[in-house]
Amino acid sequence: MKILIVAEKPDMGRNIAAVMEPKARNHRTYLEGEQYIITWAIGHLIGLAEPDAYDPKYKKWNFGDLPIIPEQFKIVPNPRTKDQLNTIGELAKRCDRIVNACDAGREGQHIFALIQRQLKLTQPVKRLWISDLTPESIRKGFVELKDGQEFENLTRAARARSEADWLIGMNASRAFTIKHNNLLSVGRVQTPVLALIYDRQKEIEAFDSQTFYEVRATFKQADKSYTGVWQGDRITDQAKGQAIVDKVKGKEGRITKYDIRESKEYPYKLYDLTLLQRDANAKFGYSAKKTLDTAQALYEKHKVISYPRTNSNYVTEQNIDGMHKVLGMLKNTPYEQLAEGAEGKRVHVNNKAVCNPSKVEDHHAILPTLKKPGTLSKEEQQLYDLIVRRFLAQFYPPAEYKHHTVMTTVEQETFKTAVKELLFLGWKATLPDKDKSKSSSRSSTKSENGKEEEPEEEVQEPFVIDDKQPVQCSKAEVKEKATQPPKHYTEGTLLKAMESAGKQIENEELRDAMKESGLGTPATRAATIERLKQVGYINTQGKKMELTLKGRAAIELIRAAGVELLTSPEMTGQWERRLNQISRGEADSDRFLESVKKFAASVIEKVKTQSPAIAGRFGDESRSTGKGNRSSKSTRTTASKGSAGTTNRSKSSATSKSTAKSASTSSASTAKSATATVSMGAAGEHTALGKCPNANCGGQIIEGRKGYGCSHFKQGCTFVIWKEFAGKKISVSMLKTLLQKGETQALAFKKGNETHKGRIKLVDQESGKLILEAVK
Repeated sequence: MKILIVAEKPDMGRNIAAVMEPKARNHRTYLEGEQYIITWAIGHLIGLAEPDAYDPKYKKWNFGDLPIIPEQFKIVPNPRTKDQLNTIGELAKRCDRIVNACDAGREGQHIFALIQRQLKLTQPVKRLWISDLTPESIRKGFVELKDGQEFENLTRAARARSEADWLIGMNASRAFTIKHNNLLSVGRVQTPVLALIYDRQKEIEAFDSQTFYEVRATFKQADKSYTGVWQGDRITDQAKGQAIVDKVKGKEGRITKYDIRESKEYPYKLYDLTLLQRDANAKFGYSAKKTLDTAQALYEKHKVISYPRTNSNYVTEQNIDGMHKVLGMLKNTPYEQLAEGAEGKRVHVNNKAVCNPSKVEDHHAILPTLKKPGTLSKEEQQLYDLIVRRFLAQFYPPAEYKHHTVMTTVEQETFKTAVKELLFLGWKATLPDKDKSKSSSRSSTKSENGKEEEPEEEVQEPFVIDDKQPVQCSKAEVKEKATQPPKHYTEGTLLKAMESAGKQIENEELRDAMKESGLGTPATRAATIERLKQVGYINTQGKKMELTLKGRAAIELIRAAGVELLTSPEMTGQWERRLNQISRGEADSDRFLESVKKFAASVIEKVKTQSPAIAGRFGDESRSTGKGNRSSKSTRTTASKGSAGTTNRSKSSATSKSTAKSASTSSASTAKSATATVSMGAAGEHTALGKCPNANCGGQIIEGRKGYGCSHFKQGCTFVIWKEFAGKKISVSMLKTLLQKGETQALAFKKGNETHKGRIKLVDQESGKLILEAVK
């Protein structure tokens, strides 16, 4: 019998067939050769069933039927692609082995797993795991096929992600839609992203611009002139600024301080998808989706770049030789001059700025492949050019600069000059000409008093002055300026905010939980932004993203309901981190989903007590009719599919610039307790382990993710015993001993090479503070 290869998309399947079965017969929906039959999935052929698949009553949207929590999730074929699914099923009957050749990532794994589950495929499965579609990579990938069982944890994580998104999307969307009689889409990633835009909009609206005045002076020394900015407290009186101008203009001054330092700027990191999307948005105005689609075409159709849906900026040791071969290939392309100027010795396994295997998860950074590009569209060429130039930069030395800081005093008034002199272009030779002249000082810095300082002026000619000689103030002027509000998000800056969401959190534990994740994944962030546009929450004006009245109302209503955790980066970041742990076999998917089910139920309880939105809250958005009778499938789907990777067409709401009065939000303590509840539920069951020692409490001690805390934390009890103390893991049995006796039995503790005995003692029954007491 033959071997069935299931690719994710037709182009990918044909690329594999061209290598593995070059003489294969084309049957339109599959290709058949002597050893292999190659077919494809066309993306998601199967999805989770709608609620009415569990009970017909769910066709009508009734609050009393919520929450909807299936005991076992059902899957259903996509009716638009069911013929292709049937084709895979028929071909599988003729094969005794299967190769999963879907995209090498969590979603690619999920696509194949759903097919396998729906068709009840029992054949042994091998996994093709490659990062580009060049013939060399395909051949090598088939030589090194992995056992499908190695990816079971990744499959579990993908399934858990899908089912968790369903639980939140279906229940929260229905609850808010029914309560407020308007179609409101809620999702674990899209809602926190919308909250980022909302919060930025509120900052802009609350900003009170202040007028101030800046005094600039031009100084001459022989044939050299330079400009300085007056130093002192911000000037708010124009007359004061003019007085300084009159005081110094035409007068002689002296250089009171002159500092020079040298610096090196190393090449920017190789591209991951998010960084590529940000650059393409900034340089060409491309949306995140357009960049992703274009990069996917460069990968699948043209095969000139590696797998684009990566979150890594680094490569592994195995990629180094290939990078050198690509450098050689580029010497026979329009990039010949840049490739010839490159230094191959700079890219090696010990260059951690390029080769860092510890920071490569599923896929390495985006790289050009050995295949020379043929005819590319304008967009494809622009994106390919970005990737090639970023690649070539790694083979160049750092750029070198000399920084001049000059303090000039005239009539007791001091002016500051900051100049950045280019000494050696280095890797910046790989930049397009229009970018070479741009200063690398991307934003003003802030001094200790919070005042923005003038960015350095970048020059390419030598900056030479004699600090021992006097200068002449040849010109001085006062300019009116105004403080600027925060900028509206663009898709590029929003992608950066999604990627780094949580890094500014004050809570150290939550901040640590967000280090490995942001909002969504590189592959889903573009779809999330498109989703916000489609449901009418945001509009774009040029690059600028603006909140609609409906988007504003959605966030305010969610926060006012007391479920602001739905708008929180902390929650979705913790979920993404937990999914990564599941994919590595470090966490249990069933326990994760149990915590999500509890949270979904708590959302329903909170929304139930909320007052309906007042008429006109959503602007010109048409209101739903028949509050409890939304049987239209398209309407149900639009409201409930709130996951990061789902895109669904719907009419955008009309834009409104009116400012809705902010709804009151729940207290910070509620948000904190809700976060603790989700974290605790994800780690363990809420089984009472003992009575809280705090005499004024009366609660029970329950297990959390990192410690054992009191069930009355919502009422303010702060008692907690962390699961690790003095290098010892605090087990449940040790905890119970501490609660009952106040101390453990004598334990062995290591300090260096010596072993000591000691007891862990509970010394504060209100906080749970422990100490280590030595035992002789």
